[in-house]
Amino acid sequence: MFDGTPPNVITPDAMTEGRRYSMLEQAIAMAGALSDEPDFSTFENKTGLAEDMKFLASMPELCDVTFLVGDTREPVCAVKAVLAARSRVFHKLLYNSYSPQKKKEPMSREKKIKLFLKRSSEPLMNLQGQQQGRQGPQGNVHQTLIVEEFEPDVFRQLIEYIHTGCVTLQPRTLLGLMNAADYYGLDELRKGCSGFVQCCINVDTVCALLASAERYIQYKCTKSMVQKVLEFVDEHGNEVLNLGSFTLLPQHVVRLIMAREELRADEFTKFQAGLMWSKKHCDNQPNTDLKEVIGNFLEYIQFYKIPANILMKEIHPLGLVPYHIIMNALAYQADPSSIDPAKLSPNRTRRSHDRSMSVQSDHLGSNTTLSSSASSEMESGRHSSEGPVGGGGGGGCSPLSHLREM
Repeated sequence: MFDGTPPNVITPDAMTEGRRYSMLEQAIAMAGALSDEPDFSTFENKTGLAEDMKFLASMPELCDVTFLVGDTREPVCAVKAVLAARSRVFHKLLYNSYSPQKKKEPMSREKKIKLFLKRSSEPLMNLQGQQQGRQGPQGNVHQTLIVEEFEPDVFRQLIEYIHTGCVTLQPRTLLGLMNAADYYGLDELRKGCSGFVQCCINVDTVCALLASAERYIQYKCTKSMVQKVLEFVDEHGNEVLNLGSFTLLPQHVVRLIMAREELRADEFTKFQAGLMWSKKHCDNQPNTDLKEVIGNFLEYIQFYKIPANILMKEIHPLGLVPYHIIMNALAYQADPSSIDPAKLSPNRTRRSHDRSMSVQSDHLGSNTTLSSSASSEMESGRHSSEGPVGGGGGGGCSPLSHLREM
């Protein structure tokens, strides 16, 4: 249908609409050009703020809460308002948990006098506050709390992160910091620690990670990391067993490693690792018999896989391995059918089908340790007498149970 307008003629309405589109394109182009220019209206100095907050947490006179951490009760100071703002757990601990306990008491004569002095003579009240030294400008009493579960270095890093937003991750304190972040509700820090685990497991750090896992094995973040560490140990067995830091591991952790079927290490290296650990143990406890100590590891060593010349020249002269074990190994090498395999490694063959990593604890859950699910009754008794490394306390899960007000 023809509307009366020639086909090639531009109407005024079309021209107006074209101008609108052109102006819109120009406005968009100008906005893009402005966005490329630096915005000088906003100034940020986050580095300076972090340094100032770190300095604030390092000055006890500027803080209003002190944590006495670990067995040594090392003091770690902090600002309650910062802790409460960054962590709901700390907010509940430092503020909400104490409000129901406050009860109104009849005002004594001394309190009435103090109230009168405060209203009538502010300088006198300030002088009294300086003499007391434990009360803030608005009556905010300095709190002292005990942290029994986390190590001082771990908790100090946690407080540093809360105040500054940054912290240097280290393999020695990584696992403790990751679990502390999890329990105090600091998800970003926990994720950062979890990501750092992937790149920090190496020959130089594996023993430190296992040692810290012993203290924090009752926490849920520990299990996954321990499994990754043990898998690394399996792949690099000979290197790990020759480390000097291997002698610093607890005895039951050493047994756990040597008992793993997946461990890629030759039997003579395992014997040398057990001997090195036993000598270190005897140096620390001079009255301990070396032969008795190394006897804890002999059941995990398949001596019949060690060459005969090494058995007779390197191992037998030490007098640490029972004579019948060496003779059975030599006889098997000469004629495998002459020796019952159960006599070569009796405990190993009996338990090889169900050996795995697990967490053992007593019926009260107060002694939680890293161990092997195939431990014998003798090992369980010996392990319970050793206790966890570092005196890591109970196996409670709530961080609130790890703190108490003095």
